[in-house]
Amino acid sequence: MQFDRMRPHQIAEAIAAGTPVVLPIGVMEYHGQHLPAGVDLLIVTETLKRLGDRIILLPPFAYGAASHAVAGPGAGTLHLEPATFLPMAEALFAGLLTTGFRNLHGVIHHQTENFSQGMPTDLTFRLAARNAIFRYLEAARGPGWWGDRGMQDYYAQHEAGADPFNWIRIHPLFPKGADFPFDHAGVGETSLMLALAPDTVDMARVAEGGHWYTETAPAATAELGEQGVGIALTHMTGVLGLEP
Repeated sequence: MQFDRMRPHQIAEAIAAGTPVVLPIGVMEYHGQHLPAGVDLLIVTETLKRLGDRIILLPPFAYGAASHAVAGPGAGTLHLEPATFLPMAEALFAGLLTTGFRNLHGVIHHQTENFSQGMPTDLTFRLAARNAIFRYLEAARGPGWWGDRGMQDYYAQHEAGADPFNWIRIHPLFPKGADFPFDHAGVGETSLMLALAPDTVDMARVAEGGHWYTETAPAATAELGEQGVGIALTHMTGVLGLEP
């Protein structure tokens, strides 16, 4: 389900059912001459669409902190400083909590080989989620809410994954150590794009630019991409708490 197409009664039913609400997070970044600027976002959005009505898909956030590490702005990279979108992300999460959702997720593919330590875009959304939860709880329950005797089972809740800090979680699209090539515009990402958005790929241009990171791209196939999509969907099914 797409959130922007849902009517009020559908939203109420989804809240009651605890349906996962998912925000695709991405950046616009140069990915060689053969791929579009939106690779990192499209891989997430097109994969999540395959989950259909099992999730609520929010309109995606496309303008993260890409950095100019790969190429300058003239190549299509759009870099926003994290401080500029932190308030937006926090306000979005706060609005979703106020609406009544308690099963919120963000999914990102950009720079997630470093997800355990974090990179600017995912760290910003992770901080925004924590800030939104803390502020919501204090507004709803008052100062000292955690120290109240009613929270004496907090650690048991935490162990069971039912504490308030699980209301919003940010995930990489692929699990750590996935048996799939993780690269930038190489065989892995090019294969994913051939499977998910083939109309955006121009393999005739793959050798243009002479980039080291695209040297494996000629070996890309849609079949390999589908294998990667399957790995990502299995991972998403698990972290979103969906039935296999």
